[in-house]
Order: sequence, then structure tokens, then C-alpha cells
Amino acid sequence: MDTIRIALDAMGGDHGPSIVVPAAAAALKVRPQLRFRFFGDSARIAPLLTPALAAASETVHTDIVIASDEKPSQAIRKKGSSMHLAIQDVEKGAADCVISAGNTGALMANAKLILRMLPGIDRPAIATMLPSVTGRTVTLDLGANLEVDANNLVEFAIMGACFARAAMGVEKPTVGILNIGSEDTKGHEYLQDAAAQLESSTTFNGEFIGFVEGNQITGGGVDVVVTDGFTGNVALKTAEGVGKFISQVLKQEFSRSIFAKLCGLAAYVVLKRAKKRMDHREYNGAMFLGLNKICIKSHGGADAFAFSKAILVGADMAANRFNEAVADQIQKMHAAQPAAPVTVSNGAAA
Repeated sequence: MDTIRIALDAMGGDHGPSIVVPAAAAALKVRPQLRFRFFGDSARIAPLLTPALAAASETVHTDIVIASDEKPSQAIRKKGSSMHLAIQDVEKGAADCVISAGNTGALMANAKLILRMLPGIDRPAIATMLPSVTGRTVTLDLGANLEVDANNLVEFAIMGACFARAAMGVEKPTVGILNIGSEDTKGHEYLQDAAAQLESSTTFNGEFIGFVEGNQITGGGVDVVVTDGFTGNVALKTAEGVGKFISQVLKQEFSRSIFAKLCGLAAYVVLKRAKKRMDHREYNGAMFLGLNKICIKSHGGADAFAFSKAILVGADMAANRFNEAVADQIQKMHAAQPAAPVTVSNGAAA
């Protein structure tokens, strides 16, 4: 297998190197072809390196860190920060992707500034995989764009389908637009315009199934759910809250009495499997789609297991040449669009 080079912002997130370095060691056991470049305080990174990880990595020292509450406008001025240097490493071609658990706004601002957008993409989108009863569902946008238009949603659909193919191995992903109902007449006009474009497209790289409702994100039946960043972020936080609620209720109910505890013990194996399927750590690693290079955002409070999952998402995207696939599909979409009429001097269309 080809070597995949990962640039890691070792100082990002709530725990910094104490999580990032062990996560890299765990990912290396799964994919021995990975190579890492850590950006951060070498005095904190070096003691955490295992012999195998030390042989597969190098450290670029910096003591400049972007705070979790720092404004993006301030963050982009810190040229020597661990986040900035890690992103720059990808832009220079020294790494195939960058992963950070740092400030989301700062990461997006730095990534857009340094990596730039793919040709033909108007706006970036944040995408991740969420658990469903039939497997996993790619959902985007999760917060990069509070307002969108029909063309943005079409681009999100193309990028989401490419993401599903690369991350989940689905050859022709089913794609739906999130709406308040599945009927063609429901929702805002821009949603209907986007649906019409996808239905009539001869180059779309997925299978458009129309409008879907919020319960289908976890209910299954669709591989990719497309929406605006405001709605997507609310849906994500709601799903996380429901998951925690179910977990807490089960713990409370199974601890109410001796009989309940015995029932819990009898159901231990089933509950353990269910917990694994719903464990948000299994789905850590949101990708900034639409950028010229691969940038993955880990949850700020991720533990080593969750961060290792984000590393593996980045490795999958690099190995499957995600950006090349998106660029190819966007080019085909634009080539298939009818040319705008040319206006001659008297104002008539040519």
C-alpha cells in the first residue's frame, strides 16, 4: 500500500498531545502505512511516542497555540501556530491531509485561506457520518453555511456522494434533501429548485431519491442527507442529545432495584453492542468538503479512541483520492449545464 502522510495539530482540542499522540499510535496499528508529522510542543510530544510511532513520525516544534475561544480573525494572524503550520504542511505537499481538534471557526478560516477552494465549488461544507439502523448516514452541512441556495445544495449533494463512496464504499450512494416532508411541493423554493436540478442531471454521481425527513438520518434508507448548516447543526446536536438521554435513562432504570440489575446483567452483551453502535466516538471526524486539500475536524473533547477514528477518516479520503473525484464530478456538472445566452449590442439574445 502507498504511504499516507498525516499532518496533526498536536495542540488542538481540550487535551492536546496527551490524546493526539496515543491516537496516532492506535491508528498506526490499524494502518501501518501511515506516517505522521506532529506540530506542537516537542517537549510534551516526545515522551508520549512509542518506538513504532517514533519511527513513523517527526515533530515540528512550535509553542504557539490557537485558543478554543479565539476568534477566526485573530487566529489567522498566528502564522506560527500548530494549526496554521499543520495546514500549511498539506498545502506544500508534505502531507496528504491535516487533522485538528482545535477551534472549528479558526480551522475553517485557516483552511480556506491556506488551502483555498476547489475550482467550481462556491462554498465549503462540513460533513460527517452518523449511525443509523441500516449502517451510517453522511450528513452535511453541519455548520459552515447558515444560509444556502439551490446551487449550494447541488454541490453539497455531489460532495456528499463522493464522501459516502470514499468513506463507506457505496458505489452509487442514495442522496436526499432534508425537508419538512417528502412531497415535491413541501419546503422553500430553493429546496425545490435544488431537487429539480438533481432529478434532471445526467452527470450526478449518486441516486437522488427526493426529499427526506429528519427521522431518516438515523432511520436509514438514505446514504447522504443534504441540508443547510443551521438545520444540519441543530439536527446533529439533537441526535447527540437523544443518544445521551437514552444512555442515561437505561443506566437509571437498570439500577433501580436488584431485579433490574439482574436484568441488566442478563442483557449485558446486547446492551454493549447497542452502545457501540450508538457511540459517537465511532463516528468522530468531520470533513471540510470543498477545499483544495483534505482537512478533518475532530471533536474538541475527543479521547484517543475517537481521535484515532478521525485519523482513519482522513486516511480513507486520501487513499480514495476524494478531492480528485469531487473535482471530476463538478467539472462534469458544469459541462452539462446549458450555456447562458449571449447578448448582442441591440439587447437581443444571440
